[in-house]
Amino acid sequence: MRTLFALAMGLLAFRLSAAPITQTMHHLRHGAQREWEEFPKQAESDRLRLTFDARASATERTLSLRHRDLRHAWKVALNDRALATLPQDENPMRSLIAVPPNTLRDGENVLEIQSTDSNPEADDVFIGDIELLDLTRKDFVSQAALDVTVTSKADSEPVPCRLTIVDARGDLVPLGVESDLTHAVRTGVVYTAGGRATLRLPAGAYTLYASRGFEWSVSSQKLELQRGENPAVNLTLAREVDTSGYVATDTHIHTFTYSRHGDATRAERVVTLAGEGIELTIATDHNLAVDYEEAARAAGVRKYFTPVIGDEVTTPTLGHFNVFPVDKSAPLINFRAPTWERLFDDSDARAPGAVVILNHARDEHGGFRPFDPARHISLTGEDLDGSRLRACAMEVLNSGAILNDPLMLYRDWMGCLNRGLRLSPVGASDSHDVTRFIVGQGRTYVRTDDRDVSRIDVKQAVEAFKQGRVLVSYGLLVDMKVNERFRPGDVASASDEVDVEVRVSGPSWARADHVALYANGVRIRQADIDAAHGARPGLKFSITWRLSKASHDFYLTALATGPGLTAPFWPGAKPYQSSGEHWTPAAFACTAAVYLDADNDHTFESPFDYASRIVTAAHDDVPTVMRALASYDTATAAQAASLLRAHGKLGNPHDIEAAARDASLSVREGFESFARALPR
Repeated sequence: MRTLFALAMGLLAFRLSAAPITQTMHHLRHGAQREWEEFPKQAESDRLRLTFDARASATERTLSLRHRDLRHAWKVALNDRALATLPQDENPMRSLIAVPPNTLRDGENVLEIQSTDSNPEADDVFIGDIELLDLTRKDFVSQAALDVTVTSKADSEPVPCRLTIVDARGDLVPLGVESDLTHAVRTGVVYTAGGRATLRLPAGAYTLYASRGFEWSVSSQKLELQRGENPAVNLTLAREVDTSGYVATDTHIHTFTYSRHGDATRAERVVTLAGEGIELTIATDHNLAVDYEEAARAAGVRKYFTPVIGDEVTTPTLGHFNVFPVDKSAPLINFRAPTWERLFDDSDARAPGAVVILNHARDEHGGFRPFDPARHISLTGEDLDGSRLRACAMEVLNSGAILNDPLMLYRDWMGCLNRGLRLSPVGASDSHDVTRFIVGQGRTYVRTDDRDVSRIDVKQAVEAFKQGRVLVSYGLLVDMKVNERFRPGDVASASDEVDVEVRVSGPSWARADHVALYANGVRIRQADIDAAHGARPGLKFSITWRLSKASHDFYLTALATGPGLTAPFWPGAKPYQSSGEHWTPAAFACTAAVYLDADNDHTFESPFDYASRIVTAAHDDVPTVMRALASYDTATAAQAASLLRAHGKLGNPHDIEAAARDASLSVREGFESFARALPR
């Protein structure tokens, strides 16, 4: 009772020192169209203009306001004096803005908030619950303090982690501490290199979370802080996901220091990497070779990961490619190369043997979208302009550039495999920030020696990556084993029936609800995961499917999905380049391919390989091709349709469908699918 009474008195004191300007959350919109369907169809306005009475002040005062879903820059002005730009962050949070002396005037004052962003894309936001505090910002955020220590359950030693603190509404809380060599601080978030931090914050009721990325549990504690209090809080984390034999890597990492957008400095970046449990860190600032070694040692986190120098080759009009490892002393890859062919030649010359990843293939940069439907047929992995993708990997999940359809890039990847491209699937974060896009949220697990993550054999890891010995994770993890032996990246003998074991894992705070198995891009098995199993820590689900003997080679990949990541300690971002108002967040995981040699010729042949041989042997004669395709699958049929069209034997979609009208079901489906996939 004494605690509740003291808390009530503290809140009363706060209210007496605060003058409400508006208690409403106002819906504002920049742009003509609604951004997301969760917002009302009509916004109040494109700006907020509020008048309120106050007294002139010769000392600093503070504006307190809440906001969420800010993608653009929204500027705050008082009496025509610019005060601040609100954080570009979709997460709900409270901001405190210093009002300089002599800004307020006696009588009527005018507060204005509006977007001045030149970007015409829509930005629906909520801004409101605004109060004028009769305190300086520094005084307000120093009312109470917390001394936090986070330890590992395994050895009771402090561990790098993320601390997240929200108020009773779930908003991230402004803090009275700043980033330093071992801490990265933003509103409501502190990454700590050594598992310890002192937080200063206003008196009030809060929930504090400690987390350490995907593999670990989350610990939380509710708090009621009074003025002048400084309690000690001890939280414990446990590893919940077994990733033995794999290292966690993020192949797409930026800093504001070098890329000049976002907000994470190089010093902050190494602390966030340790706090999110990334073990093989690939620095990929735009057209630069950056080394995290010195910063990691300075922050005391070098023992938690092995840094690798990479380069995001950011071209003006050909897309973006991550290349690693690169030699810091070597000339940079020519990002101004005029064609893919010249670009890949230069990459081979300046970074021989490196991993080359096609980044966010559905995003547009410089007017170019690599997998734009006008130039790329997803079903068959075919570039209509004749370009040849000589990467060895592609992002199927970019947590900083999520798509409205979370499986679109996964389907694109399988189309490329059907075309005969050996591409490893990649999960990455593309993070430029401390908190807005969380580093390592999208990640790739590479099958390699993980016994000492401070001394990972980079050459071995790179070869494993290129061979496809990888798993993609975004809140879940799925692995696969064929005939108790073959894993993703392997070529397996499959001259008889095969058993496919699929295992879905994840932490206690992420749920899985579905798993599926794909062969040559077609879903052939699936299972729902019940709520109880999908919510448990560690292994959530395991199933073994038996597949009948096949007459032709095929590849397998497994996919697991679940509800989206929305908790304040690991919230998933909304789509970066939206294709519509609808979006449902989802957790996602997939395996690389296991290649099955079903015809026992000791090599793997893709659907494109089979189709090429059939079309060549038939001398492009369509009826002969139809007969030869009868025993093949839809993926091979679609590739044959693509080749016949390219050779001028089939024209428009109607001709393609008509050619297969009397063919077998699989051939007819393949041709019809290809006809539908053609650009209109």
